[in-house]
Order: sequence, then C-alpha cells, then structure tokens
Amino acid sequence: MPEKLRDYERKRDPAQTPEPFTSRRSRAKAPVFVVQRHDARRLHYDFRLERNGALASWAVPKGVPLEPGQRVLAVHVEDHPLDYATFEGEIPKGNYGAGTVEIWDSGTYDLVEEKPDGGLTVRLHGKRLDGTWTLVPAHLDGKEQNWLLLRKRDETTAAAPETAP
Repeated sequence: MPEKLRDYERKRDPAQTPEPFTSRRSRAKAPVFVVQRHDARRLHYDFRLERNGALASWAVPKGVPLEPGQRVLAVHVEDHPLDYATFEGEIPKGNYGAGTVEIWDSGTYDLVEEKPDGGLTVRLHGKRLDGTWTLVPAHLDGKEQNWLLLRKRDETTAAAPETAP
C-alpha cells in the first residue's frame, strides 16, 4: 500500500471489514469524486476527490452545501484507496467508522484552482452535484484538519436542491 494510505490501513483490519484496501485507477479520463452518506456514530457525508493515486477525504457533518454562498465545516481525514469510490456497505460494529456507507453522488471533476496553502476549487460533474465548490483550509479552533467547503456561484450549472442531503 502506498505511503499516503498508511493511516487508512493502520485504522482498519481487512479480516474485520468489507472496506477496500486496493487502489486501482478508474477508467474515467478525468479524476473522480464521490460523496458517501456515512451513518456511523454520527450521520455525516464523506467528500472524496481523486488526488495523486488516492482519495483525499473530508468528513462533512452537515452535508455538502447546495446553495451558492453556503459553507460548511469539512474535517480533513486520512486518504482512502481509490477503490473506496465505489464502496457501499456495512462496516461492522467494533471497527473504525462502524455503520452504513452509501454512495450519495459520484462522477468526475475538473481542478479549477489549487492554492499554495492546499486549498482547492473543483467543478464537479455528478448526478446530483454539478457545479463549483471550494475547499479552504480554515484551521478553525486552531485545528489543522478543519476546513471549509463552499458552494460557489456558477452561472452555467447548479446543484439539484430537491436531492439535498
């Protein structure tokens, strides 16, 4: 497993959980994204972007913002293997992240901008999410893992509000 996935591997036991431990490149020409509804200790959504051979991942407690100008907390968590982009299932009790994982949306994305501080602006092309979002490292409460996920105004595309998480 690549070095960047060591934290993922350390937190999970492949004999105990059905979660994937492989990282194969998808057939998509553009990088993929996935938003997973994760009903664990607390219901949240996991926002994942294919980056450098893994899925960069953020836990979004209140769900992905759908209206332009909205922003929510996004907690940066360990990278996940690329095969996690298609994972749905039950993580058994007693395991890290125990609970139900469902794919809420998935598709490809275009990288619009990458800032020196790690901030990203992406244009998502999914079934539910179609438009532009920005991830900003905000260091809220002095914690490096606290980011903000913002829905940007986009004249040509919009998220479907009737399918809000």
